[in-house]
Amino acid sequence: MQRLLLPPVVWFASVGVMVILQRTWPLAALPADARVLAWWAGGVLVLAGLAMAQWHARLFKRIGTNINTFGEPGTLTTAGLFAYTRNPMYLGMLLALAGVALALGTLSPWVLVLQFFVLAQCWYIPLEERKLAARFGRQYADYCRDVRRWI
Repeated sequence: MQRLLLPPVVWFASVGVMVILQRTWPLAALPADARVLAWWAGGVLVLAGLAMAQWHARLFKRIGTNINTFGEPGTLTTAGLFAYTRNPMYLGMLLALAGVALALGTLSPWVLVLQFFVLAQCWYIPLEERKLAARFGRQYADYCRDVRRWI
């Protein structure tokens, strides 16, 4: 069951539901002339967000730490954007999802952006933070004091 709830699986499922919502319930669609700009701006957000998430996933692989949300942490990572946000992978995934919603050009897909944020904020991140606090203690508490959860 945990494998089905991994953040990338939820992200891809969210994109699929966003497309379905946009096609079946296109609430408050943008005017035609604004859709082109929204599509390009959304594409930029998708690329930037996925690049951010992938960069830090590769960082985890390079330093040999666990990337699995439900696994045990290997090391306390403060390199890259981890120096500015404790969750650059979730932030990147959220930006990319917002880009998809923007590119789709209607209001209804934004429900899935909110859903992903709530899931990360209320379940994934607290789960990871408890494990990091148990493993790294004071070092992690100091990191949390110095670096915000999101931005």
